[in-house]
Amino acid sequence: MAITLDSPLTAVLGDAKPAQRKKFTDGLGLRTVGDLLRHFPRRYLETGSLTRVSQLRIGQLLCVVGEIEEAKTITYTDRRTGRASYRVEATLRTGGPSLRMTFFAKSQHMAAWHERRVAVGSRGVFLGKADRFRDQWQLTNPQLSIFGMGDADDEDSAVREVLEFGALYPIYPLTKGLQTWDVARAVKFARSVVEELPEVLPAALREEYDVLDIDRAYEWVHRPETRDQVALAHHRFRFEEALVTQLVLGRRRRARRAEGATARSGGAGRLLAAFDDRLPFELTAGQASVGREIEHDLAQPHPMNRLLQGEVGSGKTLVALRAMLRVVDSGGQAALLAPTEVLAQQHYRSIAAMLGDLGEGGTIFGSGEGTRVELLTGSMNKTQRTGPLSRIASGEAGIVIGTHALLQDNVFFADLGLVVVDEQHRFGVEQRAALTDKASAPPHLLVMTATPIPRTVAMTVFGDLETSTLTELPAGRAPIQTNVVPLAEQPGWIGRVWERVREEVGKGHQVYVVCPRISGDEAEAGQVDAVDLTDDDAPVEERPRPPAAAVEEVVGRLSGGPLAGLRVTGLHGRLPADEKDATMRAFAAGEVDVLVSTTVIEVGVDVANATAMVILDADRFGISQLHQLRGRVGRGGLPGLCLLVSHAEAESPSRERLDAVASTTDGFVLSRVDLEMRREGDVLGASQAGGRSSLETLRVLRDEDTILAAREAAEGLLDADPQLDRVPELGVAVRALEQSQRADFVDKS
Repeated sequence: MAITLDSPLTAVLGDAKPAQRKKFTDGLGLRTVGDLLRHFPRRYLETGSLTRVSQLRIGQLLCVVGEIEEAKTITYTDRRTGRASYRVEATLRTGGPSLRMTFFAKSQHMAAWHERRVAVGSRGVFLGKADRFRDQWQLTNPQLSIFGMGDADDEDSAVREVLEFGALYPIYPLTKGLQTWDVARAVKFARSVVEELPEVLPAALREEYDVLDIDRAYEWVHRPETRDQVALAHHRFRFEEALVTQLVLGRRRRARRAEGATARSGGAGRLLAAFDDRLPFELTAGQASVGREIEHDLAQPHPMNRLLQGEVGSGKTLVALRAMLRVVDSGGQAALLAPTEVLAQQHYRSIAAMLGDLGEGGTIFGSGEGTRVELLTGSMNKTQRTGPLSRIASGEAGIVIGTHALLQDNVFFADLGLVVVDEQHRFGVEQRAALTDKASAPPHLLVMTATPIPRTVAMTVFGDLETSTLTELPAGRAPIQTNVVPLAEQPGWIGRVWERVREEVGKGHQVYVVCPRISGDEAEAGQVDAVDLTDDDAPVEERPRPPAAAVEEVVGRLSGGPLAGLRVTGLHGRLPADEKDATMRAFAAGEVDVLVSTTVIEVGVDVANATAMVILDADRFGISQLHQLRGRVGRGGLPGLCLLVSHAEAESPSRERLDAVASTTDGFVLSRVDLEMRREGDVLGASQAGGRSSLETLRVLRDEDTILAAREAAEGLLDADPQLDRVPELGVAVRALEQSQRADFVDKS
């Protein structure tokens, strides 16, 4: 029976024991021979000239095969911090002098991981520099790959095994109980028995975009001779994945266009013209430019799908309102979806104020060319909802503003032409789709945010979202200085934090203190835990942290301690609605000096006199949240200060996030940093949170040029052959991805 890429993995595992097979299938998640061949090395050791260690010199780069003959963990006190630290000392037996290796660790967990890696009897290849310490040869900064326990009878046979790979020795992603050598042997056998590798990319396309054929790509990714061969192989697989993904997205875009949308060209444009005439200021150049982009999209007979990015207060709402008025002028309705009731009410009040009598159409206070603005939220009772629901269904309400209440089944629109989603990172793909599905024809979509989530950035790179950006510094906004307060290295700095709070209050200003918890072990929604952000097999090493700050505990601690005498009040999501409202009104009125809060202040809070924010345990929040939170200060023309207090270790992934936030106030730059650190999320699916990417070989930022080239190729292929009949193997790959679960929501993103 012929073995193909679709054959079960067991077909190439030979006489491997069931436990060993399970490590491949369950541990690595490999099911087919194709899965195994697509399990690429994550790095390579240069082993072209294995070193004979009989004659060593200090500073010499060594690449040796050897066996661990001794390993032990030593606990010691770090003189700099006074804390317990650990080092694992191992001795490597070679054909010449033995070499001592040392691995440092800040925790017992990390030390145990190192000790498991260099268990006595383990054989492998080791790379590092030769040095001398106390008359003992050392291998400094060692890299290693263990290929088994006693796999070779002598050093010569072990050397032969390694030299089989040529100049570069592949290091594969592994699971417990598997060594890179086990994977390499399985890959080697699979490549020898698979009769024919299907070529997805036609020869003309490979030549035009300079990509390898599939046979050489597999050869060079698993058994390369040079780094250039590795790069060319990776380019082949990344281009192939980008092309298949772009073809799926391209076919979906064309299908959406074929469904059509009602063009909203604005008709006579009386309402928008009347609104513009009443504006007490000129539109900024950015607002005017973005407005023209949106007007062009709205006038097309296919749905707009545009991201509007701009800092808090940069004028996104005004741009969106002008788009909504254009749709109303065209005879349709517009809906604005906000993530919280506070923000929905703020939008309703600000839009009603901007429109004046233009927003009271159909009433005795209204203007002849006006429309009706309605608010719909979850806290409204049945009687309060009856009138708005009726006016929305009849079309009397041209502009509808609401929360998740807009998604309910009993909400009907007469002619929904535009959906505006504010702070779109707070909504899932399915939630947005629940609103757009209420339209009789596909509506135009405008999503707004100050910090696009990783998935959104990915979709803009893949071309599924057009992007508009408002770059001007918002009027009346002052720069915000952001600093990290690293308590792991400087625990005494917390005292200076509270001194700065007192200084701001002494100037007549107000301060936010943000905590990740309410009380006890309960966290406010949105808190993130430390995430393993490395590509290595090593665990991310961060010291055990103290319990996260909680609002109820911090209020008491500050009131009776460093902020004694100031008016300190708490705010969090578990408080009754009337108490939350009273607290925010008191803060806005200047009756509270320091507001200790959870992330309930993330959006919809605008207190001009608030000039400083202290975020405790800031490493427990994501980049988008931190950027949104600090946007609450500096809103009254006074310089803002944001202090990110953290126990995270220097150079840890958590500190990298905080340093990124402190380095820039550009939300789009931060979104790309977030994308680099958290990955893309499920680009073709419903997931938005980053984390595990559905992309296999691609990384959106690293491979942006490849993705754009693949988009060009995909559009050319679809123009010439929409059904891909002339490229059958490529058509099979595209249809397989279209039918997979992760593509279910691509048309709703």
